[in-house]
Amino acid sequence: MAGGSSWSHPPSMSSPLIHLKDIAHGFGGKRLLDGAELAVGKGDRLCLVGRNGSGKSTLLKIAAGLLEPDRGERYAHPSATVQYLAQEPDLTAWPTAGDYVLGGLGEGGDPHAAAQLLADLGLTGEESTANLSGGEARRAALARVMAAEPDILLLDEPTNHLDLPAIEWLESALGRLKSGLVVISHDRRFLSALSRATLWVDRGQVRRMEKGFADFEAWRDDILEQEERDAQKLARKIAAEEHWLRYGVTARRKRNVRRLGLLQELRSKARTRSGPVGNVTLTATEAQESGKLVIEASAIGKAFGGAPVVHNLSMRIARGARLGIVGPNGSGKTTLINLLTGALAPDEGSVRIGVSVALATLDQKRESVDPDFTLKQAMTDDRGDIVEVGGQPRHVMGYLKDFLFSPEQANTPISVLSGGERGRMMLARALARPANLLVLDEPTNDLDLETLDLLQELLADYPGTLILVSHDRDFLDRVCTSILMSEGRGRWIEYAGGYSDMIAQRGAGVDRRPQAVTRAAGAKPGAAAPEAPSARRMTFKDRHLLETLPGLMEAVARDIAKLETALAEPGLYSRDRARYDKAAALLAELQRRQTENEETWLRLEMLREETEG
Repeated sequence: MAGGSSWSHPPSMSSPLIHLKDIAHGFGGKRLLDGAELAVGKGDRLCLVGRNGSGKSTLLKIAAGLLEPDRGERYAHPSATVQYLAQEPDLTAWPTAGDYVLGGLGEGGDPHAAAQLLADLGLTGEESTANLSGGEARRAALARVMAAEPDILLLDEPTNHLDLPAIEWLESALGRLKSGLVVISHDRRFLSALSRATLWVDRGQVRRMEKGFADFEAWRDDILEQEERDAQKLARKIAAEEHWLRYGVTARRKRNVRRLGLLQELRSKARTRSGPVGNVTLTATEAQESGKLVIEASAIGKAFGGAPVVHNLSMRIARGARLGIVGPNGSGKTTLINLLTGALAPDEGSVRIGVSVALATLDQKRESVDPDFTLKQAMTDDRGDIVEVGGQPRHVMGYLKDFLFSPEQANTPISVLSGGERGRMMLARALARPANLLVLDEPTNDLDLETLDLLQELLADYPGTLILVSHDRDFLDRVCTSILMSEGRGRWIEYAGGYSDMIAQRGAGVDRRPQAVTRAAGAKPGAAAPEAPSARRMTFKDRHLLETLPGLMEAVARDIAKLETALAEPGLYSRDRARYDKAAALLAELQRRQTENEETWLRLEMLREETEG
């Protein structure tokens, strides 16, 4: 066992339905797993934790029988049924979401239960798999694996792309299942609620603790501290032996040879000792201190087609505040952030940004970097080898090392990075920007638990102001000083404290938005629902327009500013009336066009937020 400790699986209350023994597997010469074991029995509730890249997903695929290990044995009980949820499910072989779910039922499956699961997850079954967003595909995949009610359910990041109502529903639904569970997730609250034993993938092997995730971090820290004590003891012993060799009284030759051999063994043991993987070093670059007032919103409102997104909201955000914004998908969280930060003008009311406010953002979609850029180019904006952090120039290789990237990865294209690596890269970019106001939209997506710990510590010590959108309840509790909650129909109410404090004051968590489609009980997925039209889905044209509109609006804004400057020229009206009239007419047309652009962007952004999660 890593660190010199011996370990074996404890006896199960029943024979394991899946048993992995002495598993070894690697990619491109890198050994991820080496001697790993896993046993899953009926009714087990296991969480699988470890650093990004430690081999958790690989181990789960081997357990599911989808990946052949380089070495080791996999036993699965002949009569056991196993369902596996991948991080990125592939639905392309089925025309609709309903067909995909029914295709996983197997013999004796209940189509009515499948239809109900789809409805609970906000789908009708009629959705074309070719047009599903990432969040919709994840919901369909959850319905497929849960509807089959397997003996063993293997779930890789089941809460990805889900909003808070869906996460809390899933937590409750999995708790009622009789299936044995193995869950990989970065959501602490989710793991703590569901797990009764913890599997830690660490340096190629698997350690097991017969307690749930709530006790994991203390247990892990005890192990690492003991390993550190053992390493220090080994170092002291080596130093003592080296001292004896140099200064000890000459003894018989055989004794000298034996002791020299012992020293070589100790040195070899020290060289081959595998220590824990290093930690991410997170540092936020601070701009000069902002004024005491950072943002003041006075009776602001924004609506589309008569439906209010924000209605009559007044609030003040002071320097040092930690504001969490929560609500179901489609409630307008991203729109609200854009209103508060001045990126979008309100229909009514006003927003005042305080003096010396410098903004840095981390967007949820992680798409603000050219995917063809290498990691090095992304960090420097393709401007050489230096990145400025905290006002000081640093070589990009050293800064990347702080975020656990190796020098070999510097020329890796962004497009081939894992989700966790992209998350770390975007954090590194955001935290290097001089800012005293951080706006983080779902910063916890794809980050491992250790990096989440460090991010929380950074935000706790950050002297500036934070606005945070997150579906991670534990993260909201640990970081936020107040929660701005969507109450529906454009109403937002601020509650003191974290997410749990908000529930205590409000009496409930985030409410699910009313479904656009209702289905009669027992209806078959894929069947028509004439009573209500399907919710609109984003087309390719919609997505392209949403991506290109911000650049178009910036260009129009520049043209408007030029015309306003020209019209402000002293004496232009009396000196050249025709030129003045022409410029004024063009200005009115550009202002009308800009209003249309903003309304279109707002409509598409709300649609994206609702459909993609």
